[in-house]
Formats: sequence, C-alpha cells, structure tokens
Amino acid sequence: MAQDQSFHDEISDFELGGDIFSDFNEEIEATRILRDERFFRYSRFFSFEISLGFTAFDGNRGSAYDNQNPTFGAAVHYFMESNLTMGLGVAFSKHAMLIEEPTRGYPQEDGVGLVEVDLFRVFYTIRYYIDTTNLGTAITFSNPYLVGRAEYWNETNKFKDQPNIEDQKGGGLGFSFGLGLEFPIEFKEYYLGIEFLAHSLNLPDEYTQKLDPLYSNLTGFGYSLMFSFTQSW
Repeated sequence: MAQDQSFHDEISDFELGGDIFSDFNEEIEATRILRDERFFRYSRFFSFEISLGFTAFDGNRGSAYDNQNPTFGAAVHYFMESNLTMGLGVAFSKHAMLIEEPTRGYPQEDGVGLVEVDLFRVFYTIRYYIDTTNLGTAITFSNPYLVGRAEYWNETNKFKDQPNIEDQKGGGLGFSFGLGLEFPIEFKEYYLGIEFLAHSLNLPDEYTQKLDPLYSNLTGFGYSLMFSFTQSW
C-alpha cells in the first residue's frame, strides 16, 4: 500500500496543475527561513564609525606634497546581509606644498611659497565580509572584509604667502579598493577596525603645468590607512 501511495504521489505531480518542483521549493523556503533567522540572531543591522589615520600619494603628487596627518573620517553602514554592507561616508585630509622657485604658472622670484591643500571626499562604499567559518579562530575573530568605494574628491589650494592669489577649488571622481579588519570589543555592539585603501583619483590639477619645471604634472595614486571605532545596532 505504501508503494502504491508513493507511486500515486509521483503520478499526481505530472498531472495538470501538479507541481513537480514542490520538494525543491520547500528546500529553498526552508533555507531562506534559516538564513533570515541567523541574520536576525547573529548579525548587525546598522553601524556608525569614526576614524583617524593617514593619507599619502605616490608619483609627482607624492613628491610635491608634505602630508599634514592625521586624516579624519566618519561613515554609516547598512547590513543588507550578514556579510554584505553598503554605506555613506566622508573623509578629510590636509597637505602642503612649498614652492621656492619660479615656475610657469607662478613666476615670482622666490616662487609662490607655501600652498595649503585641503582634500575633502564623500564616498559610497560596499563591504564584503569574507566567510571565515573553516579558518582559524584568530582570523575569524578579526572579521576580514573587502571594500570598494566610489568617491568624489573636493580640492582647495590656499596660497598662504600670496594673499593676492585667490583660493583654487575644484573636484573630481575617484575609486578606491582595499581590505580591512574589525576586532570586536563587545559582540554585535562595539568594534575596533583597521582599513587600507588604494585610491585612483581625478583631481582638477592632475595635469597642471603651472609647476613646471619643478613638477611636470601632479599625477599619482593615493593611499590611506585608517583606524576606526564602530558602534553597531
């Protein structure tokens, strides 16, 4: 009788209106429910972080700039999944150039002097937390993640020794990629983090010739190392 009932159930799946994927759908639904239960039990939902660190450049921009650290930052993140977040943030760093000889754009005998550079950026960020289930305890504890950003950089050059020259302002889009670690102070609530990023940026003075022959342009990639304190809900 049991065999007859099983055979009848299989035949009914192929009848008009039957669902041959019913068992498969039940497994998908059970998996989704389990994932949601784990997310609500173990994951974070929102987080706010403040950060402090360093910003530097390579290339001609790195040669021209004296970095006035620290760099300041703040961001908010929303957890779409337990291992995937999106967020918005800002960061600010100061730099300086000392031009003590005449150049194409600044023919003064002793150069233009001290130029203060303020770099303010707004960014949209996505983080992907790496699955460390089968890795060591130390790696699991550090919550490693990959990060990507779309950034808008705003640059302001202030000519401190030439008050007759107006501040030069402009902006450009950039992208950055990197990795980070988050160490829990209190699970699901407080974390200490470290994040390294490489920035590809397009500032308005990137191909300037005003500093020629001292610097033929101001090209270069940016790099930042930030230490953060995060509170989560």
